[in-house]
Amino acid sequence: MANLTADVVVIGGAATGSSVACHLAMRDDFSGRIVVIEADPAYETCASARSAASIRQQFSTAINIEISLYGIRFLREIGAALEVNGDRPVIDLHEGGYLFLATPDKADILKANHALQQELGADIDLYDPAGLKQKFPWLEVSDLAAGCHGLTGEGWFDGYGLMQAFRKKARSLGVDYLAAKAAVETDGAGGWRVKLSSGETITTPVVVNCAGASGGAEICRQAGLEVPIVPRKRCVFTFECRDRLENFPLLIDPTGTYARPEGTGFICGSAPPEDQDPDCSDFDVDYGLFEEHVWPTLATRVPAFEAIRPGAAWAGTYDMNLFDHNAFVGPVPELDGFYLALGFSGHGLQQSPAVGRGLGELIATGGYQTLDLSPLSINRLAANTPIVEKNVV
Repeated sequence: MANLTADVVVIGGAATGSSVACHLAMRDDFSGRIVVIEADPAYETCASARSAASIRQQFSTAINIEISLYGIRFLREIGAALEVNGDRPVIDLHEGGYLFLATPDKADILKANHALQQELGADIDLYDPAGLKQKFPWLEVSDLAAGCHGLTGEGWFDGYGLMQAFRKKARSLGVDYLAAKAAVETDGAGGWRVKLSSGETITTPVVVNCAGASGGAEICRQAGLEVPIVPRKRCVFTFECRDRLENFPLLIDPTGTYARPEGTGFICGSAPPEDQDPDCSDFDVDYGLFEEHVWPTLATRVPAFEAIRPGAAWAGTYDMNLFDHNAFVGPVPELDGFYLALGFSGHGLQQSPAVGRGLGELIATGGYQTLDLSPLSINRLAANTPIVEKNVV
């Protein structure tokens, strides 16, 4: 059994974990050894590979808006930022915007969110029903009071490509990736032992838990921390529409059901009702959700969707934070050297650039240097002060 050492061990090598490793390795003020442990080296089941892969500024809290404002800048410049030996990654970023719709009972919330988004510099327009119908003539607006559309800075991209770009850049900078399952324990001297299923043990002063839905809560438990993070299934369905719908954005119906273009067709989905959303570890597709809720809802909102041809579908898992549906990011005060980037509740891909940068700053210098991510600290759990995010999709 080999006993190895590292300066930082990142558990979980998908988008967030690879972003942390990459950003830390890119820093001139850090020269330690970074090891990333990934239990699924083919990335077949990770959320990064099964996500609908989108980015938005239309949140209701400043921290989430600011994270995504940085994220879109990073995605626009990814070719230069993550170039390796002249090879520039391409993630097919399409800034088609989100379109959030509100019925009269939610219009005031939408307008308040819009005011904050504009104040922070997001490029979002607010429309009344007539304005919505003029811009999106294929949209049913009779029950709506308002809608917000991201003119720039929001859209969708190749999430798998982003993950692989972080990973490739990190490896080019000397980050080691090991394929194994990991378990953690204290080493009795103020550091950590990371035990691998391969039989190796890594001693390190710093562990960053980015294990997501596949084991993030269990890694916390092994370290002596209980977190309300569980795996929840989300299904993505594809379909073709015979009508051509111009300027179709990422549409968010007031019910939370969504649809967006993908190639020549569309992808769509919706969270199931809370009483039908158990903890889950399988990847079986719930076709009944599409037949009974998603398609009827979308056909009501977009009449052209009454005649569609359903296609392939897949399922993935979120690391759902039951406390407030926002990530825990940063150090755990009572556990020296133990950091979290966990519980993203579906926002991990779009938040991975800012979170990776922030944790790189924190580990290298002891503090955040650009965007202060402390509002996402796990301290809010003990203080019972949840982040109230009203735009949860």
